[in-house]
This record gives sequence, C-alpha cells and structure tokens, in this order.
Amino acid sequence: MPRMRRKDDLPRKTCRTCGRPFAWRKRWARVWDTIETCSDRCRDAARRSRNAASR
Repeated sequence: MPRMRRKDDLPRKTCRTCGRPFAWRKRWARVWDTIETCSDRCRDAARRSRNAASR
C-alpha cells in the first residue's frame, strides 16, 4: 500500500511574481526545475510585465 504524503513534506518554491510559497504538484513532476510561478494568473502577469518593459 502506498504511503500518503502530506503537503508539508513536498518540495516548495517561492513564486517569482507574487512572492507566495507553493508546493510541488504531480503534473509538474517533469518540469519542476523550470516552474517559476504559482498559477496561470501569475504567469500571465509576468508575461505582461515583460512585454511592457520591452516597449
């Protein structure tokens, strides 16, 4: 029987956009090293700020 993991036991990162901590998710297993934002909203905000800075 597989051991259940607690969310506190999972790896954590800090969101580059909002600064909040977020935990590892199974769907991010292959790309965890490249994940920088905690949500779609933060990813879109980072993209918008990069586009505004390049103008």
